[in-house]
Amino acid sequence: MAADKKHVGPLVLSPIHTERIWGVTSLEPWFDVSGLEKPIGEAWLTSEECPIAEGSLRGETLGEAAAELPGLLAAPEVGGFPLLIKVLFPREKLSVQVHPNDAQALAAGKPHGQGKTECWYVLSAEPGATVAVGFKDALTHEQVAEAIADGTLEDKLDAVSVKAGDMIFVEAGTVHAIGPGVVILETQQYSDVTYRMFDYGRPRELHLEAGLAVTRVTTGAKPVAPVEVEGHTELARSKYFVVDRFDMLAERSVQLGHADELQILIALEAGCTLIAEDGSSTVLPKAHAVVLPGEGLSYSVLGGHEAEVIRVRR
Repeated sequence: MAADKKHVGPLVLSPIHTERIWGVTSLEPWFDVSGLEKPIGEAWLTSEECPIAEGSLRGETLGEAAAELPGLLAAPEVGGFPLLIKVLFPREKLSVQVHPNDAQALAAGKPHGQGKTECWYVLSAEPGATVAVGFKDALTHEQVAEAIADGTLEDKLDAVSVKAGDMIFVEAGTVHAIGPGVVILETQQYSDVTYRMFDYGRPRELHLEAGLAVTRVTTGAKPVAPVEVEGHTELARSKYFVVDRFDMLAERSVQLGHADELQILIALEAGCTLIAEDGSSTVLPKAHAVVLPGEGLSYSVLGGHEAEVIRVRR
C-alpha cells in the first residue's frame, strides 16, 4: 500500500459515465463532456469501479481500496464501500420503479445490506419539472396491480414539483419516478436492485411480481425541509447516510468535524480547497467525489468564491 503509515488522506475519484436510453448527449455544465454518441444517464461518483485519480492510493479503484482498508472504507454489514452517489441526467421519464429494503433484498438472494433507501438533491430543474414519490391516495396492493394492468399507475403517483436546492427522501419500498428536465444528485445505499413496474412502452423487462412484493402503499418518502445547524445545512438524515450542504464564500473556512467517520465531499462549483490538519491541501474538483476515510484526521474547507459543497457522511 502506498499510503502514509499514519494517514491515508483524501482520495479524489474519477466518475464513471453510464449509458442509459433516457439520458443526454451533453453533461455540461457539471462535467466537460459534450457531443456524446450514446446517451449518458448517470455519472457514478462513488462506484467501486471508480479510479482514484489523486491521493495516496492513486491508481487503485475505490473497490480495491475498500478491500485493502475495510476498517476505513468498507461497511461490515455490506462488505464493501457503503454508499453509491450518482448524478442523474434524465432527458425522458425514468421508469416507475421500487426498491426493496435490506430484509427483502436478503430474502431475494441478494447480499446482506443490499436494500436501497435513497435521496435526491435537485441540482437544476426546468420550469414544471416533477418527481413522484408514493401514491396520491391510499391503495391496496390489489389496486396497485390493477393500475399496472390498465396502464394508470403513473396517474396514481404523488407528483411533486421541484426546483434547484430541493431534497426528496425516498425510503425503500416507495414506488417512485423521476421526470425529465432535472439534474439530480442521488445518494443511496450501495445497491442497484431495481424493480421496474411501468416503463412507458419501452422494450425493457418489468418486474411486477417482485415489485409488488416490496411495495409500501404508505411511505415516509417526502420533500425534506433543510435544517440549519452550526456552520452548515442538514439536507437529509437516515440510518444509512446524512447529507449536508456547506454554502461557501470567498475565503470562508469551515471545519468539517466528524473526523472518525467516513465522509464524501462533492463540490458543485470549482474553486474550493480541502485543508488537512497537517497543512496539506487538496483541490475539490467540480462534481467529483472526494472520499475522506474516518481515520481521525481533521479537515476544513476553504472557499475560493461562492460555491456549494455537499457532504455525505455515514
